[in-house]
Amino acid sequence: MRIQVLPIFIGVFLTTSLTSCKKWIDYDPKEDFQITERNYLSSESDYRTMTVSVYTPMQWLCRAPLIGDIATNDAASGGENASDVLALQQIDDFTHTPVNNILTELWQEAFEGINRANYMHQYKQTNPAGKSVDFAGKEALYGEVYFLRAYYYFHLVRFFGDVPLFVDKRLSLSESRTLQRSPKADVYAQIERDLTAAISVLPAVQVQKGRITKYAAQALLGKVYLYQNKFDNAAQTLESVIAANAFSLVSDYGSQFLSSGENGPESVFEIQHSNNSPYYNWGVPNRGQGNFAVQMVGVRGLNGNGAMPYASGWSFDLPTSSLANAFEAGDRRKNVAILNIEEYKNANPGFGITYQVAPFKNTGLYNQKYHPRKGETSGQVELNYKNNFRVIRYADVLLMAAEAFNRSTTPNDTKAQQYLNQVRARAFGDNLHNITATGAVLRQSIWDERRTEFAMEGERFFDLVRTGQAASKITGFQTGKHEVFPIPQLEIDISVLTQNSGY
Repeated sequence: MRIQVLPIFIGVFLTTSLTSCKKWIDYDPKEDFQITERNYLSSESDYRTMTVSVYTPMQWLCRAPLIGDIATNDAASGGENASDVLALQQIDDFTHTPVNNILTELWQEAFEGINRANYMHQYKQTNPAGKSVDFAGKEALYGEVYFLRAYYYFHLVRFFGDVPLFVDKRLSLSESRTLQRSPKADVYAQIERDLTAAISVLPAVQVQKGRITKYAAQALLGKVYLYQNKFDNAAQTLESVIAANAFSLVSDYGSQFLSSGENGPESVFEIQHSNNSPYYNWGVPNRGQGNFAVQMVGVRGLNGNGAMPYASGWSFDLPTSSLANAFEAGDRRKNVAILNIEEYKNANPGFGITYQVAPFKNTGLYNQKYHPRKGETSGQVELNYKNNFRVIRYADVLLMAAEAFNRSTTPNDTKAQQYLNQVRARAFGDNLHNITATGAVLRQSIWDERRTEFAMEGERFFDLVRTGQAASKITGFQTGKHEVFPIPQLEIDISVLTQNSGY
């Protein structure tokens, strides 16, 4: 089913429905009971509410991790047939073009988040009525806004490379038509500025779970440095997160992917999803609070008695035997990341399990980390799973730091081994699988560890691209083309943007 979304620069973005109108001489819109932009951001409560609205588009990006799996040999698109969610089928086969509705929506959703952040930035000093609204904690609140803008731009630059860069204000449609793509180096520079500004004002701990902290901003900045091969900066930044002793690896790897494990001691930053209103619905299924991707990865037609924890799904994002074989013997992460439904059925005869074999590109394997579970959705049940998406786990901080120290100007392989082996010790439950290699062999070990640690979490494609391994590891990948995805044709038609090479 194709989901219709307005182009990014059209559309009013506020959580509550606002109506804007021109300011006419000697006319006050309030006389006709109309609400204008000048009525907003008039209090601390307004600023805090609108900051929450800047978070919201992150929930809409929930299909991005599917692409990070499916665009590699770690997962097959799956689904009912070759035309079921054609956008994903094309990405799996590397036949995708600028006319791809999911890529279009991922572009628009991120720019919607940027427009919201820019609106907040535009009225930081004075509100739309020209008045200053000061309150305790305002700078820290803006730290969240700048982190979010950085996050949206990081999403865009990873997917599309050079993208339009604007930070001063929310753009109108007419203004967007004059905007051109900026070099990704400039986009990264802005991301760095936003995250540096956020780090300087954000608290180390937030009272409300899921809100951005100083450590989340440092971890994302470390990742941004890593993507630019700024290894010295990455090592220093990530080390500051580790040294804070604010996070730890949970002893039970699988527990962190359960509802009870959300926002736990390993969570540096995760996107909060909800099964409460506003719901996703079939009219606008990418504009709710739920995690739409959860339904997509589940076993098709799955049924069982009350003790069976899983719910039925649509059999997309199917792990491959290539991924399953990447796990070493004794690695406890394999059975967390991958659900072999036939083995599970045979091991639990009392559940009375029945299911439909995935009709298309069946592997017999499913994404267990985000598999739908009973009782975790409501409203339009297929669309409103409450599973949070784990954006940065502490294991990611450790493995990024390991890579950064290994690739620094003056490598520190001792520290790189230390951080890598912390992750491996948790995976195997012992220290017998420690890596003692150095140099390039250690580096490859770190990259291989990322594959198994973050299996089915959407990191694989971007890791392979940034480390130069994509052409040798991904079937159908063309160097010089597939490092990025095509700029959506709709946006080219609206804004006269240039297209990525090869598309």
